[in-house]
Amino acid sequence: MTPARHTLRAVVLLSSGAAVLVTLSTLAFAGWLEHGSSIFLSMAETGLSWCF
Repeated sequence: MTPARHTLRAVVLLSSGAAVLVTLSTLAFAGWLEHGSSIFLSMAETGLSWCF
């Protein structure tokens, strides 16, 4: 394999991995915005809110 192909493969893999991480982070943040208050209230009711 030539160095140019190796570099291209590395760039594609790193870009794909970064895109997956950004997508998962965005979905987690959107979920927290949607359900964050109910999550906190349910944890407060069970006495686990001090963990935050």
